[in-house]
Amino acid sequence: MDELPIGRRVAYWRGRRKMSQQVFADRLGKSKSWVDKVERGVRRLDKFSVVYDIADVLQVDVQLLLGKEVERKPETQNCIDQVEVEEIRAALERYDQMSAFFQAVPHSPPLPEMRKAVSHAWLTYQHAKYGVLARALPKLLRDAQAADSAHANSDDASQAAHLLGQVYQIASSALRKVGEHELSWLAADRSIAVSQRAGDQLLAGLASYRVGSALLALGRVRPSLEVNVNIANRLAPGPERPRAEQLSVYGMLLLNGAMAAARIGDSATVRDLLCGADQASLELGGDFNHYWTSFGPTNVQLHRCATAVELGDGKLAVETHLSMDQNGFHAMLPERRAHHFLDIARGYTQIGDVEKAGEMLLEGDRLAPSEIRCRPLAHEVLSDVLRRTRGAPPAPIAELAEQMGVGV
Repeated sequence: MDELPIGRRVAYWRGRRKMSQQVFADRLGKSKSWVDKVERGVRRLDKFSVVYDIADVLQVDVQLLLGKEVERKPETQNCIDQVEVEEIRAALERYDQMSAFFQAVPHSPPLPEMRKAVSHAWLTYQHAKYGVLARALPKLLRDAQAADSAHANSDDASQAAHLLGQVYQIASSALRKVGEHELSWLAADRSIAVSQRAGDQLLAGLASYRVGSALLALGRVRPSLEVNVNIANRLAPGPERPRAEQLSVYGMLLLNGAMAAARIGDSATVRDLLCGADQASLELGGDFNHYWTSFGPTNVQLHRCATAVELGDGKLAVETHLSMDQNGFHAMLPERRAHHFLDIARGYTQIGDVEKAGEMLLEGDRLAPSEIRCRPLAHEVLSDVLRRTRGAPPAPIAELAEQMGVGV
């Protein structure tokens, strides 16, 4: 987008912010005609003060409007910024499969190389290194798409599709973390079709899990509940001993369904789904990371806490947290543990203990800073803690707030 005239860039970002020309003009204190002329290039933007006003209204870095490389601030290095979101979006907008229908794909990385890159991306996500992941994702998406297209008619077609399906899921999960829910849904939806081509029911089941997560983030709670439960029923273990991978995917779908049920206050369904997931975890026999799920008895307990918070029962969430097996918890990957600290911080705010809520945020920040500093939800919880703290907040909380850009 750097080569576009500034007026076109203004129009692009106005569209992204879902503003009409009239609304945009009103917020700028200009006329609709003025905005129209700027966007069509009829009127030049020759005053920096006006460009800065436009950037402020559109909530973008002024360098983006000027078509220049954005200087990344040190405190945002581990988050996914606007530039990286747009690069990921551009990669998702590619349709290499259709291009390959008409002509050969010019270059495709070797599949063994792709497998290593995808595994590294999963680990980067599970260690909550979101900035590192965001900078790698656009190229990884392009490479996986090219590999999928290049091998479409070969014996390796299912392997290439499997890798692309995983990359879409990684992108979906990372985008949801930073509040890009529509884009997260798009990536998850793409993964469903690709996973079906890969011929892997479990990968398709996890793609459904990502769709359910994106729908839940978008507030589409009942569709989220339905997709998780429906696919879980199709993957339910039969009378024969199921594979560990099947139990893991099945259990995660039930846990995700429980989160959706909690959002609408359906405590009976929450209880049933958690019970089913608990049974699957006991049959699995421990905490594992099959299909990158981190599923097992400990993750079930984390979701007991999270669903209690969603149901508004902070007391139960905190009690469950305090009784949790610490060995199992400390063996979990950083993203899971830091996410849990954020949930428990919410639980403590529900029972009025903002001091403990702040401590949980600090615990999460020490463990995986990106999970706290990059997530809109964490900003909301920290704002709540600051607002309800009597007098000056403790120095560590004040410092965290300053680093996150949350007003004290």
